[in-house]
Amino acid sequence: MSSDVYRHAFEMVLPIRWGDMDAFQHVNNVVYFRYMEQVRVSWFETLSLPVPDENGCGPVIVSAHMNFLRQLRYPGDVRGTMRVGKPGRSSLDSRFELTRTDAPNELIAQGGAKIVWVDYDAGKSVPLPKALLAALE
Repeated sequence: MSSDVYRHAFEMVLPIRWGDMDAFQHVNNVVYFRYMEQVRVSWFETLSLPVPDENGCGPVIVSAHMNFLRQLRYPGDVRGTMRVGKPGRSSLDSRFELTRTDAPNELIAQGGAKIVWVDYDAGKSVPLPKALLAALE
């Protein structure tokens, strides 16, 4: 698998909350990153990856980006879809897409995040957990 090939890892539906909107009456751009975060955290939960683990290790995001293609407004639901690339020793690239459930072919946003597994106390990267690597095979 080349580093530019991403495969489906997880998806979930999230409600658009009234409080997600800002003074311009659309979902604030920061909330899109929270949607991406929730999809990622929920994926880890389905893999039974405790954060932090018993050794005090877990994920950190070292870079994140988002392309905002359409505005979101309350009410409604969005589907967050996560794809992952080939894992490195301690890192994993992820890609994210957001669509409304009532318009599934209309892309709202695309983004991504680089995840690095670290020892939180030492502040240094550590190998990705075996359970995560097994899920990616």
